[in-house]
Order: sequence, then structure tokens, then C-alpha cells
Amino acid sequence: MTAPNENKPEPLGPEARQKAIDVLRESFALDEIDVDEFEQRVELVHRVESIEHLRTILADLPTANRPGGSVELAPRATVTPESISGHSFMATIIGGGKRVGAWVPARRNWVASVIGGYELDFREARLGPGVTAVHSFSVIGGTTVIVPPGVRVECSGICIIGGFNHQGTVTSSTDPEAPVIRVTGAAIIGGANVKVLYPGETARDGRLRLKAERKALKRIAKGR
Repeated sequence: MTAPNENKPEPLGPEARQKAIDVLRESFALDEIDVDEFEQRVELVHRVESIEHLRTILADLPTANRPGGSVELAPRATVTPESISGHSFMATIIGGGKRVGAWVPARRNWVASVIGGYELDFREARLGPGVTAVHSFSVIGGTTVIVPPGVRVECSGICIIGGFNHQGTVTSSTDPEAPVIRVTGAAIIGGANVKVLYPGETARDGRLRLKAERKALKRIAKGR
């Protein structure tokens, strides 16, 4: 049985926001991020509403994770294996559905869609340790999976006119201890699309941020 407050995001106070900004300042000073990315992340820090969001925004920064750093980032929150169900099943026919917010995915999540689609947003999800599997099966449709940069992503499948794609506007984690989201399945005229985005960020925001980052990298390269 799930505890009453298990899915409730940790509250966010002004001190936590300031600590996150301090991490970004140090990362910028150490050339881990450029000025455009610094500004983008500071804006996200002011917009998010939970500590879990802050952890995700900072998860890929060496400054945030190294021992002895100015602010040592806590690991991504997980739930115990006992509180995770073994299987969940989601389906849609000529329509759509979604799971968003602070939810606890099962160990294996089965998603089926016929002439429609399903969206699974893991950015606020409370993941268990190890692998969280998404098995997607679709006919003229597909599954969209949105994950934060603090997890590892594995994606593969069998498609006839379609594909299983992993689009990273943010780099997914390479930490071997990070939770893993593994997307597999099959599709006919469809597939699965995995997107790595910051909490509160839309796909459009991610594309604009990525474009700004590429421009900054070009400016830095020309200045060398």
C-alpha cells in the first residue's frame, strides 16, 4: 500500500533555489556551461516548484555532484522495491491518454494504442532502483516517453513504417547507479519517441534551448 504522502513532491523554499543558483554560478565559472545555458537554467530554477525539479536541472553538472563541491547534490529520489507493483497496463483506441506528475511506475509498464497514442511523463515520477521498463505496442499510433536528464535511457523496438527514437535536447545520465528507463516494443505505422527534457520544459522550449546552446558553442569555437 502506498503511504499517503509518498507521491507528494518535496516542498521548495528560497534557500534551495539560491543553492541551485550557486551551483550554476560555479559551473559557469569553471566553464562547465556557457552563458546561454547558465541563463536558461537559472530561468528554470525560478520556475520549478519542487526540490525534485531542482535535482533534475542540476543532475548532469560535475560541480553539483563532485564530493566537496559548494553544494553537493542529493541523488534522485527513489522508492523502495516493496512499494512498486510488478506490472501496469495502459491502452487507448482512437484516442489518447497520459500519465504525468508525481506517480509511481510499475516495474514493467505495458502500453497499447490503436489509432491513437499515450504519453508517459517520468520527470516527476518516483522511480524504483534499477530498470523501469516500458513495453509499447501500437498500430497507427505510438507512445511518447518524457524523461529527466537524471536517468539513463535505453530504447529499441521493431517497427513497420515507423521507429523507436531517442531525442536528447538534454544529455541523459551516464551514471551506472542512476535509475534506468528501458523502452522496447513493436509498432505498425507508428512507434515510440523518447524525449529528454527538464521539468517544466516543453518540447519547443527544449528545441530553443538546444539551438541557443549550439550557437554558443559555435561562438566559443570561433573565439579559440
